[in-house]
Amino acid sequence: MSDPILFSVDDGLARLTLNRPTRLNAFNADLARAWRDVTTEATSRDDVKAILLDASGPAFCAGGDVLDMATTMGAGSDIADLAEVINVGIRALTQSAIPVVAAAHGTTAGGGLGILLCSDYAVVGGRSKIGSLYANIGLTPDLSVSAQLAAAVGQRRALQLVLQDRLLSAEEAQEWGLVAEVVSGADAADEADRVRERAEQVARFWLAGAAGAYGQAKRLVRSRPERTFAEQLDEEARSIGAAFETPDAKARVAAFAAASAKKAR
Repeated sequence: MSDPILFSVDDGLARLTLNRPTRLNAFNADLARAWRDVTTEATSRDDVKAILLDASGPAFCAGGDVLDMATTMGAGSDIADLAEVINVGIRALTQSAIPVVAAAHGTTAGGGLGILLCSDYAVVGGRSKIGSLYANIGLTPDLSVSAQLAAAVGQRRALQLVLQDRLLSAEEAQEWGLVAEVVSGADAADEADRVRERAEQVARFWLAGAAGAYGQAKRLVRSRPERTFAEQLDEEARSIGAAFETPDAKARVAAFAAASAKKAR
């Protein structure tokens, strides 16, 4: 059997590929455990400075594997336990100081929306569709959807999505602020490749620049709800002071100052 998640690290970039294409990368117990293990490893490694989430097959993620739920899970506690396993990985990504880009071609629905929301920058295909759809099978949002969706698009739009049988088009998702970029291709396969290519360009942009500063900027924005306004100002001051002491910042500040002085002559 293929690994439910493919994991590699190359020159600072960790790539996590959901790999249950015949089930539209829907989560079963094996994928849940692999997700937990791979995300915690990626976010704990010193050599990882950016993370790319993508998926094999025709879709990004269809959420939970409903067929698996119906045939192997006998109680609601089983579903809750599975969600808690996946939540370990969600917390690992969102609480880390490592920027995450998603390459989300095809359909993203249900818990897959929560996985998409773990990214800090999302690239989707022109054919992509994104929605909630939990209530279609009598379930409620999980995998951070209720925690992150309103923060991403606003409460009223979040309610529109979770209270309707609706899939957003790629253009609507971008207009709502749910995704950053829409990339089109000649056909579905070409579009998926182009989405992955663009997402990797975003990640390589971070790596080519001040990767640590991008990561800390992500952390500051992501962790803001934990603090009062005054506490956030204090944390910003502490963070920029710490950043100023890093070798990368010292070199960049010196280069900027030298260039400015040269222009002033």
